[in-house]
Amino acid sequence: MQRQVSAQVSAAPNFATSLQAVHAFMVAQDATSAPARLTRLKRDLRDMKSVLAWSPACGRPARFKRPISAQASLRLAAVQQMAQSAGLPELREYVIGSHLVLYAHSHTEVVLLSLKHYRQLIYNLLQ
Repeated sequence: MQRQVSAQVSAAPNFATSLQAVHAFMVAQDATSAPARLTRLKRDLRDMKSVLAWSPACGRPARFKRPISAQASLRLAAVQQMAQSAGLPELREYVIGSHLVLYAHSHTEVVLLSLKHYRQLIYNLLQ
């Protein structure tokens, strides 16, 4: 049975940069297995897009929304402003293995903002 799609899913330009950074991290860890791990991650990202199209709010609330420093507060304010200006008020994270995808959404639209390994402290959110 076909799932009814309720939201359009797209990626911000910075998302490709995040994926390249994750690939570089994989190569630094183990160059031999990096291609297979990247292929698996890309497959999981495609699956995630299907899930988010069906249920945009299925990710967990973005954990970085609880800043503990002035710098983190400023970064959060900038991301929230970016999401609000795009008409996407909700920020959430989708967990894929050891990676986190930050995304903004409304009921009809999802924008993938950034990708990071769980060991990274912050998302790379260049505009």
